[in-house]
Amino acid sequence: MYDIDRSILRLNSRREEIITILKAAVTAVAPHRVIRNWVYRKGKQLIIGEHSFDLSANQRILVVGGGKASAAMAATIEEILGDYLTAGIVNTKYGHTLPTTRVKVNEAGHPLPDENGIAGLQEMTALCKSATEDDLIIFLLSGGGSALLPFPAPGITLAEQQRVTELCLRCGATINEINTIRKHISAIKGGGLARLAYPATVVSLILSDVIGDPLDVIASGPTIPDQTTFTDAYQVLNRYQLWQEIPPAVRRHIEQGCRGEVPETPKPDDPIFERTYTQVVGNNEVAIRAAVEKAEEKGYNVLFLSSRIEGEAREVGKFFVAIAHEVVNSSNPIARKAMIISGGETTVTIRGNGKGGRNQELALSAAISLTGLEDVIVVSLATDGTDGPTDAAGGMIDSETVQRAHALGLNPRNFLACNDSYPLLQQTGDLLISGPTATNVNDLMMVFVF
Repeated sequence: MYDIDRSILRLNSRREEIITILKAAVTAVAPHRVIRNWVYRKGKQLIIGEHSFDLSANQRILVVGGGKASAAMAATIEEILGDYLTAGIVNTKYGHTLPTTRVKVNEAGHPLPDENGIAGLQEMTALCKSATEDDLIIFLLSGGGSALLPFPAPGITLAEQQRVTELCLRCGATINEINTIRKHISAIKGGGLARLAYPATVVSLILSDVIGDPLDVIASGPTIPDQTTFTDAYQVLNRYQLWQEIPPAVRRHIEQGCRGEVPETPKPDDPIFERTYTQVVGNNEVAIRAAVEKAEEKGYNVLFLSSRIEGEAREVGKFFVAIAHEVVNSSNPIARKAMIISGGETTVTIRGNGKGGRNQELALSAAISLTGLEDVIVVSLATDGTDGPTDAAGGMIDSETVQRAHALGLNPRNFLACNDSYPLLQQTGDLLISGPTATNVNDLMMVFVF
């Protein structure tokens, strides 16, 4: 069950009330809830969204997939299908596993892919290649799938793929841009898995962690037609001045693709997609609306601002404080007691060697901007419970965060300058730690004005 570690978080009645809102939001997108909204059995019929599948007509039903929520998704599918499920394997992040019976859960590296990820994917591709036109493959996909489904294109090593991922994560590129590159240095992303599974029927169940739910971007779309090209991948690398930094083998592969010497990812008119179906079972908006409902129960005036927030984390933190100032000074856009909520995914341009993540950096930036403004709390958290390469989900700062830091002899601006938000928030009692949540639908950002 989702909860916040209260042993390290500075608590009061306001923060306790906010925790109940956070819990409502994350619980609403738990796989066992959202999948059952779209998938159920009716006799020997499996209903998935608007599609029905005759279970007695299928020779085998196989499950493959990847992502931070894939283990929980697999456990739910097992409950629904029972003995109809033949076998399967999913890759999930270390520490995000759950018990399953027929689907093997393989732990692997995230955000940087590792050999365990490749080993799991080799088993998945073997299952897919063995499938016939009578088989049904259920593909489970959630946030983190891009890193957890590594299968480098021929001529590219895992180390080289890791290096490209690391460079992209550090440069401030958006997830859409990063995945454009990932799809063109992978053998299974950008529709590649659908190509391997053909002519079996493939149904993808997606828990979206990408703004706007673009199917070809979520985990780099292994079963989805790809609209991007090798030229697009080159342009992203060039835009962020990474072209000369990426390994020569990757550069050579992309150059060959641009010249048409390497096959493009499969496009929408490819016949391999004639027997593929996709259903988004949950996303950021579902979590936001659950938070809105709970906040209104608690007597808040609520503004659902956007589920598409992007940008540099520290700048977005300042933006939310600007809204708080407006509420305090003019009751605009809503009057207090107020909750302004948004979702999305910010980025961090690495400037130092500190410890943190985008949500922690947003919170620390907001704390600095909030100095002098009372009765305001800003929250930013990752719904999967892991913000960046840390065990924290994010931060919950208030009007006294900077004051507490100064009392400890800490200068928040220095910590922000070197991307070192984690230790600052930890010492001021503003760090949110929940542990893995078994779901992943982007981040939640909230401003509370009392």
